[in-house]
Amino acid sequence: MANDRTNLPALLETDAVKKRFVEVLDKNAPNFIQSLLTVYNSNDQLRQCDARSILAAAGLAATLNLSVSPALGHAYIVPFKGQAQFQLGWRGMVQLAHRSGKYLALHAGVVHEGEIRGVDCITGELVRGEKISDEVIGYAAFMRLTNGFEKALYMTKAEIEAHALEYSQTYRSDKNKSWSTWAKHFDAMAKKTVLKLLLNRWGAISNDLQKALQGDQSTVTKTTFTYVDNSGDTVQREEFFDAEPEPVIERVDPETGEVINAE
Repeated sequence: MANDRTNLPALLETDAVKKRFVEVLDKNAPNFIQSLLTVYNSNDQLRQCDARSILAAAGLAATLNLSVSPALGHAYIVPFKGQAQFQLGWRGMVQLAHRSGKYLALHAGVVHEGEIRGVDCITGELVRGEKISDEVIGYAAFMRLTNGFEKALYMTKAEIEAHALEYSQTYRSDKNKSWSTWAKHFDAMAKKTVLKLLLNRWGAISNDLQKALQGDQSTVTKTTFTYVDNSGDTVQREEFFDAEPEPVIERVDPETGEVINAE
């Protein structure tokens, strides 16, 4: 993929880009574009990213009708080694699940000491207790489907930490645990993780939710999702903008973040 550093505001002023956002968002397009520009202008690292990668990540959020405003927590555009990643927020997951009409209840939250006494080894149900301190010991997610099926998932704080270290090289490289997304927003990322695992294992997944989960924490191109911060794997996706398809990314150098294209 060409390292196109074209200025994002200039791209957003082109007729083709404005038309595509209007096609997807209708009257909400101006507000979405303004939110995108606010995110862009407030993040020095994001302004150093390939503008077309920012536009592609925003395009995915737009097709899912998820706001990119950090205040809402639906979806985020996160800089990583010169490329922008689409990142699904846990509130965005809840939004997409409820829109499917398949859920009566869906929630994720922190668990304090004493609130969970264990997990029933036969039913898998959580054994509830009483809070005895403000210490956060884990995270839980719960869902109830319209057909009556319900399920909860609990992970200890140590299990969440191990998950973050395994799947985010950014968090692994943040030795002082001070600047990475996981370090700065651990509770939010933990709630997202336990909810995502619950939905992936037992949830009723709509097309939009599947697309969002697949695109989560990826660098988006017109034809692929590439998980630069995780495995470097690439999967195919549908196009958002009408243009000539870019070369399929074969792999990403995990040390430099350099994209290596097919020959």
